[in-house]
Formats: sequence, structure tokens, C-alpha cells
Amino acid sequence: MRERINLAEPMLRERAHLSDMDKVRQEVTDEFEIVLTQMPYVGGAASRMSDFFMRLTGFMAISRVLRRHGAPVPVIGEIERETCKAQLLTIPEAERLAAGRQFMSRENQALMREQAAGSVTQAHQAEFPEDFVEPGPQDSFEFGVDYKACGFCKLAARRGDAEVLPNICGLDFVAYAARGIRLERTQTLASGASHCGFRFSRLPPDREIGS
Repeated sequence: MRERINLAEPMLRERAHLSDMDKVRQEVTDEFEIVLTQMPYVGGAASRMSDFFMRLTGFMAISRVLRRHGAPVPVIGEIERETCKAQLLTIPEAERLAAGRQFMSRENQALMREQAAGSVTQAHQAEFPEDFVEPGPQDSFEFGVDYKACGFCKLAARRGDAEVLPNICGLDFVAYAARGIRLERTQTLASGASHCGFRFSRLPPDREIGS
């Protein structure tokens, strides 16, 4: 969080018109602790969604603090996207792209397909509400996942954060692009759809973040 706030500081000053950065840092740190206690349980180490949620909790804290300071929601989104990108680019390119290749690998697709198959059982569906999607003849993506429920959507609905939720959702595009992956999202729970439709394909080298 300290690194993230440091990366965001110039934008917080210029776009959110905040000057007392020591106060802002403390506010975000305090809010971060609150968000951690509010996050729903999504399966712990057994669920890969836990890692995604831990990465995003800090941005929820930043969103809340900036809203209290009167920053417009679109400005909050811009600050968070650029901060997320800057933080991801501190990771060596080779490491980021290797993570992307692993995600797109047949082995990982097989794992996600297995998780989706298990999600048809009532007990498993409560923890892993996802559905593996094979591409059709006319599709350009390599594989997809439909998420039928989202802990962040549930948190936002309970805590009055629905207005900034699309900003949080938008960080997915930055995170996958940094790993050399193109994300297409056909619809989202945050917009009122029945599920979030994630569709993945490899980005050409000249489209990768940091190229």
C-alpha cells in the first residue's frame, strides 16, 4: 500500500487536488484495515480468487477516501488505473509475461475447466461460482470463464460502494494486459448482468504493456 500511494501521489495532488499527503496516507491505511475486515470469504488458499481480492482491497480503500474528499468517480478511476499499471510495471517484464503464459497454458485451462465442472455441485458452487467457456467456431478468444457471483459486488452492495465498483472492475484489463493477455468482458455483475463474462487471448508483442 505504501508503494501504491507513493506512485499515486502526483496524480492525487494534480487531479484530486489533495495537498496533505501524510494525512491522505493515514486515511487510506486506516480504511484499508477496515476493508480487510469487511471482505467476504471466497475460499482462502483453495481459491485463486483470494489473491485477486487481496490485490484489489487497497483500491477499494483509496476509492472510499477519494470519494470523501470529493473526487469525481471518473477521476478516481483514472488515478487507480494508472497507479495499478505503474505498480505492475515495477515487476520485471520477463516475470510478468511468464505469469501470463502460465495462465494461458493448457495446464491452467484444464485446472479451470475442472473447477468449473465441480461448480455444478451445490457445495462447490458456493465457493467457486465459475463456468469454463470453450470458444466456438466464430470466436477469437482462446478460453473464457463466466463468474456467477463476486465478493466485491457483494461487498459494494452492502457497504455503499456500488458507484466506484466499475472502477475496480476496470483494473482487470490493466492487470491482464501487463501479463500479455487480452481480456474481453462481454458483461458484468456490476452492471446488472447475470454473470461476468471473461474471454482471454494472447496479446501480440507490440500490444503488451511496457513494450
